[in-house]
This record gives sequence, C-alpha cells and structure tokens, in this order.
Amino acid sequence: MTRKMRLSDRAVARLGAASNEFTVWDTRVTGLGVRVRPSGHRSFVVLDNRNGPSKRRSLGPVTHMTVDEARSRCLAIQSDDLVSLTDTPSVSVPLFRDFVANVWRLECFCRLKPSSQRSTNSVLSTQLLPSFGDMPLNRIGRRDVMAWFDRYSEVAPGGANTTLERLRQILNHAKVHGHIDINPASGIRRNPQRKFNRFLSRDEASRLHAELDRLVAERPKRTKQADIIRLLYYTGCRLSEIRMLRWCEVGTDTLDLADSKTGPRKVYLNSEARQIIARQARTGSDYVFPSPSDPALPISRFMQLWFTLRKRADIKDVRLHDLRHNFASHAVLNGVPLPTVARLLGHRQVSMTLRYAHIADREIEVAAERIGVAIQNVCGAKDGREEN
Repeated sequence: MTRKMRLSDRAVARLGAASNEFTVWDTRVTGLGVRVRPSGHRSFVVLDNRNGPSKRRSLGPVTHMTVDEARSRCLAIQSDDLVSLTDTPSVSVPLFRDFVANVWRLECFCRLKPSSQRSTNSVLSTQLLPSFGDMPLNRIGRRDVMAWFDRYSEVAPGGANTTLERLRQILNHAKVHGHIDINPASGIRRNPQRKFNRFLSRDEASRLHAELDRLVAERPKRTKQADIIRLLYYTGCRLSEIRMLRWCEVGTDTLDLADSKTGPRKVYLNSEARQIIARQARTGSDYVFPSPSDPALPISRFMQLWFTLRKRADIKDVRLHDLRHNFASHAVLNGVPLPTVARLLGHRQVSMTLRYAHIADREIEVAAERIGVAIQNVCGAKDGREEN
C-alpha cells in the first residue's frame, strides 16, 4: 500500500525503520518522498520523469537538508532546471579520507576506547588511507578491497583480519549516510586463525626461563625486556597491558588498569609478579617500562629478544601471546573454576575463556589411563564376586 503524508521536518524525524524498506510520499509536492531503510537510514528521493519512464533518484540523507529544501530541489528537477544530481555539491560523494576525517571521526571514532583509537589510527595511516584515501566512497569496489586484503594477508594474516573489520565498519557508516548502497567489504572471508592449543610443557618452561637468564647475563640492557616477558608469563596479561603499564596503576597486590581490551580491569599479582615489579627502577617516567631513548614513552622495540629466546629455548612455534594461554591452562589444571579464570584474564564472558583453557596431551593421556584403571578395578571386583 502506498504511504502518503504531508512531510515536515518533525514527521520525517519520527519515521521509524521496518523489516523492509519503504517510502513515504509527500502530499504537497508530487514525486518527493522519504525512503527509510531497515538500518534506519532515511533519505529524500524524487521521481524523475524527464527522460522516459520514471526513475527514483536520491537527493541525499534527510540530515543534509530540510523538507522545504528537498521540495525546492524536487521541483527544480521536474522543471529541468537541474541538469543532473551530480552537479549538486551537497549530494556529491566524499573521498574515503574526507569521510573518515570528518563524519566518521565525529560520529564513531570518538566512541572507541583509547586503546582502540590508537590501533585504529595505526591501521588508517599504514593501510586504509594509503589504499583507499583518494577514492570516492562509491568508487571503492569489491575487487579493490580483495586486492588490498590479499596483499596485506601475505604479510600479516591476523592484522589483515582486524583491519578488514575496521574497513567494514567505516563503509557501513558510509552506507548509513547514503553514500553507498552496498558495502564492498562485506562477505569477504577472513584468514583462518590458528587454534589456541599451544602452551608450554614443564621442560619448555624450564628452558625458557634458563635461556632468558642467560640472555640477560650476556647483555644486561635486556633486563627490562626480559622482565616484560616474565610478567606476561606470571600474570596472563596481554602485551599492551604490560608494555603500557603506568606507575599510577600499580598497587600493593594488584594492577588497576585504566584501559584494556575489555575496558578497565584489576589484575591480581602473585608473589613472582610482585617481585618483578618491585625491582623496576623509578626514573621519573610515568611508565613502569619506559623507552630507553625517551622516558616519556613506553618501551617499544623488544620483539627481537623474544625471537632469539624462542630459537635458543627450542620453542619456535610459541607466540608471545601463548604465554597468556599458558597461564590460563595452568589455572585450569590446578582446579581453578572457569569463572575465576575468566576474571583473572579480564574476560567478560566465560565462553571467551574456553578458547584458552587447554590441557596438554600428556595430561589427557594420564587422565585416560587413570580412568581405565578405575574401570578395570570395578570390573575386577565384580568378576571376583561372581566367582565366589
């Protein structure tokens, strides 16, 4: 059924979304309507009858003009005063970089957590703006996105996944504003992620700490980098949480992190972690692990030490983040309930913790053997009773 009403700014603002797209036509100016998408985006449309059959054309989002302005443009089009809508500056499609710098930053970026803002700025400057910055939003095609994603995936598959998601969010917002009809980043298959099933055996953990001590003895300036690795091992924290740790967040028995992946959280310190933090020198920097070249910044370059350590300890397949998995696995093996492990890791949901709570194959083998012996004892006792 055709929906008609006398359009006004207040009436347009009250139009709510439905499961299907619909259009409300103006009773005052024939051919002017407001199209409402399921996402809630509303835009003025006009029926253009100048060249053959009627064509529905967009005037732009309702946030860009009043109803009276939309009526004036509609009448101008119908009287052929406007050659084409593309000649109207107000409905021109912005470049990707301009949309990001203005509309998206104002409406979306400011809502991100500080850590997410930092990572977003990084991927924008290194990946998205160099690849798409000079392109109008409606000229970014699926092939463009796929070509960029494939190139980046060859270097950093995980980083490509994360950046693709940010690109998808930006283009979704461009769709909300009526600049594009289809998001070219939607439906692209992400790179497969490695299963979270790696943690250190007792022998591997022993080698890791022994080699870490040797590396520091060989070159004492590695001490702070080594202590970061040790803290990751003993706390299960994320790398960014320790690298960016400030003295104001350090308590007697806890770390009160102002910002983490899931927001502010408290980290409870065991005795080993407390000793590592206690031996850090207070040099006047805000950071527990400041940069050697600029104390006003946190330490940055230390991954080379981790790569050297992995090689010498013969654990080349272990990532730095696996130390977090290792912490969770040891907690589960020692009977710590999953809700408690979730709090230790800073997870909002226990379902997230299940990805990290893995038990070593050897532990499963021992458990299976123990169950087998128990069953055999029961069967043996039963057989003995039957013989008597």
